[in-house]
Amino acid sequence: MDNLTQVKNYTYTGEKIFDKAQDFLPINGTDYVELYVGNAKQAAHFYKTALGFQDVAYAGLETGVRDRTSYVLQQGKIRIILTSPFDPESDIAHHIRMHGDGVKVIALWVDDAYDAYEQTIKRGAKSYLKPENIKDEQGEIRRSGIHTYGDTVHLFIERKNYKGDFLPGYEKWDSGYHPTSVGLKYIDHMVGNVNLGAMNEWAKFYAEVMGFANLITFDDKDISTDYTALMSKVMTNGNGYIKFPINEPAEGKKKSQIEEYLDFYKGPGCQHIAVATDDIVFTISEMKKRGIDFLYVPGSYYDTVGERVGVIEEDMNELKKWGIMVDRDEEGYLLQIFTKPIEDRPTLFLEIIQRKGAKSFGKGNFKALFESIEAEQERRGTL
Repeated sequence: MDNLTQVKNYTYTGEKIFDKAQDFLPINGTDYVELYVGNAKQAAHFYKTALGFQDVAYAGLETGVRDRTSYVLQQGKIRIILTSPFDPESDIAHHIRMHGDGVKVIALWVDDAYDAYEQTIKRGAKSYLKPENIKDEQGEIRRSGIHTYGDTVHLFIERKNYKGDFLPGYEKWDSGYHPTSVGLKYIDHMVGNVNLGAMNEWAKFYAEVMGFANLITFDDKDISTDYTALMSKVMTNGNGYIKFPINEPAEGKKKSQIEEYLDFYKGPGCQHIAVATDDIVFTISEMKKRGIDFLYVPGSYYDTVGERVGVIEEDMNELKKWGIMVDRDEEGYLLQIFTKPIEDRPTLFLEIIQRKGAKSFGKGNFKALFESIEAEQERRGTL
């Protein structure tokens, strides 16, 4: 299977999936995700009200930043930045005109940002941000960055000598408005959509440039309906904290969700962010109360799901009520549900996932999921 490091058994047992000596880029987790958006102040209100995020930090004219404004929000270990430009001719403004609101930066928390840059650049990465130190009275951050698919970039953030709320250039932000959490804990995985024929290229990038391994591969036999199909390779770092599925379209009778995304995003980008919860029924019920729309799962899905997944702790009628899907692997089972796009373009959406031992990605739910997506595409006239 090309020249990637292949893991024969995709279930993850908590140990490194390949020898530590090959793991030349140790990653401690996702540091933050930055979205470029049309109106950061209004977007922050939405993420707080509808999704339960909390105030963390702010950067803008008042903090000496002259070209943009940014709001930092957090829930559990999930930290996001919402950034809008002041200059309509800036790179940020161009990104928004091209892609709409979308993910620009997936920042990775590392022990040594300078070494992470050196290791990836010498293996073929294209530089985005040369190593730099930024300082304030709370200490210093070392950071660097590389390009990845489309206009998406990875920043390497080293914060062992920093005690502030977020980064130098930001100040503590407390709006006085604090909606309660919806129970989101951490980022489980982030999915990138790339053009036809580019999946192997980017899987190779993560393997050779960043030291990731191919956790599992799905082909068009795994992810298809009567009309559309896609293929995916899930790439993971050595400790399993970071998982990046890379999707490309496959030949089908009609336009797949990947093709729709690429058309409206105007190129490759982050399709969805999967966020974990310990109580998916609570999380979904709260999000629905706050106006979040989810994909519809046909009631017939639940007629046979019990035979497929066996005994679970949850009440199947309760899961059916909320449209939550279930799947099982050798390690246990998982519960998952997908929002509709969280902005006007049919691009970025969220997956809510609760793992009960399972380390996989809900393969048994793919058909029902993609039929639901196709129903939405048909309503939009893009199928």
